Amino acid sequence: MSTNITENQSFPAPTVPDWEPTPPPTDLIFDDGEPLESNRHRIAMNVLIRSLQQAWSDRNDYFVGGNMFVYYSRIQARNRDFKGPDFFVVLNVEGTASRQGWVVWDENGRYPDVIVELMSPSTKNVDLGEKKNLYEGVFRTRDYFVFDPFDSSSLQGWRLDVNFRYQPLVTNEQGWLWCETLGFWLGIWEGTIDRETASWLRFYDREENLVFLPEEAAQQRAEAESQRAEAERQRAEAEFQRAESEHQRAKAESQRAESESQRAEAESQRAEAERQRAERLAARLRELGENPED
Repeated sequence: MSTNITENQSFPAPTVPDWEPTPPPTDLIFDDGEPLESNRHRIAMNVLIRSLQQAWSDRNDYFVGGNMFVYYSRIQARNRDFKGPDFFVVLNVEGTASRQGWVVWDENGRYPDVIVELMSPSTKNVDLGEKKNLYEGVFRTRDYFVFDPFDSSSLQGWRLDVNFRYQPLVTNEQGWLWCETLGFWLGIWEGTIDRETASWLRFYDREENLVFLPEEAAQQRAEAESQRAEAERQRAEAEFQRAESEHQRAKAESQRAESESQRAEAESQRAEAERQRAERLAARLRELGENPED
């Protein structure tokens, strides 16, 4: 990460765009019919969009888009000079508003705060040259990243310093780059998404935990619920076994008490029989004219 900028550094708004005071154009095009470079590029873009939406599902103060045109000047619109970042985020805006693209003059002059371009051999030079210069000098986008979904070693990033110049970000031990604006790491994750196995660019939180996609979050919740249910089942089983053990102990105690009662009863009967035998003997002695006391 650059040492030329602080975490809470404020960024002045860009200079007045060249479309003022002339009214902005109204015949904007939001689809040039050009598809993304590949299915992997499409998935990579959606992974970033959907995982950020999942992470910030409780927030409505941001807009995240992908492969959408960003209109920023009258000349650009007139020349049909389309600029469509593969992934971008604008903070502190109304996130629930419907947008076909990002039109700067309709957004109070706001430009993207973070941009990620998914490079390919045909776009690499533009992404590292013309677009990087545009995002630095005109957009003044705070954090800019590039990544080729077919090259896991291609991740690069820059952060705008106080002089509005991009300074390269330095990777951590895992090869990840910190995005200060979003508060997430950008790093490589190996796995299968939408039936395609590849090295994907993913977000990680400050503790370096993977930021889940909605389906991954749902699966984690389901697994946690399953584990909770299993723990509850085991607790109930242990409680049942404890109750059964207590029942068996009580039953054994009852049997022991019953046995003791029977032993006492037998002893009482034996004593009674002994008493009766003694009485019969005494009676016989008296019949014989003997005193049983002698």
